[in-house]
Amino acid sequence: MPGLPPLIEEDVQLMDSALDELLRKSEATLALVIDKGGPVIHQRGAVGQFDTTTIGALAAGSFCATQAIAERLGETHFASIYQQGAHLSLLFSNIDDNALLIVIFKAELSAGAVKYFAAETARQIVRQFQRAQQRAPGESIDLVGENLLDVSGVFSKNRQN
Repeated sequence: MPGLPPLIEEDVQLMDSALDELLRKSEATLALVIDKGGPVIHQRGAVGQFDTTTIGALAAGSFCATQAIAERLGETHFASIYQQGAHLSLLFSNIDDNALLIVIFKAELSAGAVKYFAAETARQIVRQFQRAQQRAPGESIDLVGENLLDVSGVFSKNRQN
């Protein structure tokens, strides 16, 4: 995929459903879909408890640094990163070339279970991104270049907008 495809209401609804299911099944606190440049594409869960804009930017930088480490180890990439804290833990999962799934969850929850459910969520989102790309071949959105704190206005309700 050459960039984040233009998203419409159908895509946002799929992300709502997929992230809500992830949160329900894994008992996680928050799920974010972010552009690998840092902007938050979508979020569900306890959004008001966290500075998701800063978390997205820092997570993107952390993932990028980890990918550089992977290359030095002879790996093409790492598919996910897990950070365990005393109270909360984080899982960063690669969605595609342009996006990451960030899951914040209580430290006492099973990281393996969260990773399992996150993998299915990432597959659902990448399939929807592929459908969006097929609707608008050759079109993409550069959220980093737009320098927006709130990207919700970038997405339209339908293809005619």
